[in-house]
Amino acid sequence: MSHPKRIVLNTWGSFGDVHPYMAVALELRARGHRPVIATMEVYREKLEAAGLELAPVRPNIPQPKEQEPELIQKIMEPRTGPRFLMEEIVYPAIRDAYHDLLIAVEDADLLITHPAAPAGPLVGRKTGLPWISTVLAPLSFFSVYDPPIPPVMQWTTRVFSLLGPRFLKLFFDVMKSEYKAKPVLEFRAELGLSDYGNPMFDGQHSPFRVLAMFSKVFAAPQPDWPPQTEITGFCFYDGNHGFVMPPQLSDFLDSGPPPILFTLGSSAVWIGREFFRESIEAAKQLGQRAVLLIGDERNHPGELPDDMIAVDYVPYEMLMPRASVVVHHGGVGTTSQALLAGVPTLIVPFAFDQSDNADHAARLGVSRTVYRNKYRAARVAAELNRLLSEPTFAQRALDVSAQVKQENGPARAADLIEQFLDGTPNKVEELAYASGN
Repeated sequence: MSHPKRIVLNTWGSFGDVHPYMAVALELRARGHRPVIATMEVYREKLEAAGLELAPVRPNIPQPKEQEPELIQKIMEPRTGPRFLMEEIVYPAIRDAYHDLLIAVEDADLLITHPAAPAGPLVGRKTGLPWISTVLAPLSFFSVYDPPIPPVMQWTTRVFSLLGPRFLKLFFDVMKSEYKAKPVLEFRAELGLSDYGNPMFDGQHSPFRVLAMFSKVFAAPQPDWPPQTEITGFCFYDGNHGFVMPPQLSDFLDSGPPPILFTLGSSAVWIGREFFRESIEAAKQLGQRAVLLIGDERNHPGELPDDMIAVDYVPYEMLMPRASVVVHHGGVGTTSQALLAGVPTLIVPFAFDQSDNADHAARLGVSRTVYRNKYRAARVAAELNRLLSEPTFAQRALDVSAQVKQENGPARAADLIEQFLDGTPNKVEELAYASGN
């Protein structure tokens, strides 16, 4: 690379949507580049603490701990949550996001986009700025060879496997044609851009390069992925070098066998009272020690037996390797950390890509799945007993962990970004945007 590049990484969402881009940005900065994270203003303190620059891009919603539980409940509802999030929060702000991102990419050499931030492809195509798109989980490809598992109607897993790719393509084509991101399409027309596909499906992908920011162990390339796709490996952000484990937790971990860890990430935890109540009862039935990662003292489930402890926050990379089993919601960030830790998991999907992530983990032989509406103590205890008593789960988890640890997602992503930038002038001349710009 002849000189440092200004690279704008546009993302939007929860910590699981921000951390991978922070990991890549830190790697790019270490190589002498000038990365900028274009995302919600609420992440300013977090980014600046890591030494990264923020370019604010709307919509700017509060972090989960500052939101009304009713809003989180609407977002995390399995059937309607994704539509609510996009149609009530993301799409109405498309013009604001576009103009904010236009400011962010001034003098930039490259734009990197996120699947749930539809302003990114608009800016890339309208300005002609070289851009790379990304996905964080396999579901974003909607492959007919690796069919996505929706957060509802889990029976489709068996049906899809019987129907085959040809029928699935017809089914997915109909689904994509019916699900319109109308505000984005209208704004795209105002900008004079031609139809480059549904913004939430094929239209999210750059014609130049797509980075699949997950492990090749987790999902293998499929024939209908965009041919310009490159797998990087999971991009882990480890920004807690100075974190000190609470003494009471450290003492608890040292005082007995590895406990079961129950966690719901940074969003679902705020509507997880029933989850923790059933988890406590399941651990009691098994006579197992347990750690409840509750996110905030306001989520504390009340008095606990001596063989259980509740803590607000501990970095996953510090806590998960000390667990016997991790029970979690299936967000791709939490799922990747559990694979890295090398422990079996029980996944309780809430919404979005979580059911599909659970399916991929189960196919690896490291995980079982219990859906949210069936998460009851007796069922949970039975699944946990299987994970604890059948040694194949623990051994397979260690095998997968060893493979994940051989990958360096941020370094691989940075390599691919630099290679792209080195060849960008020729690519821009040889490849035409679908918009005709």
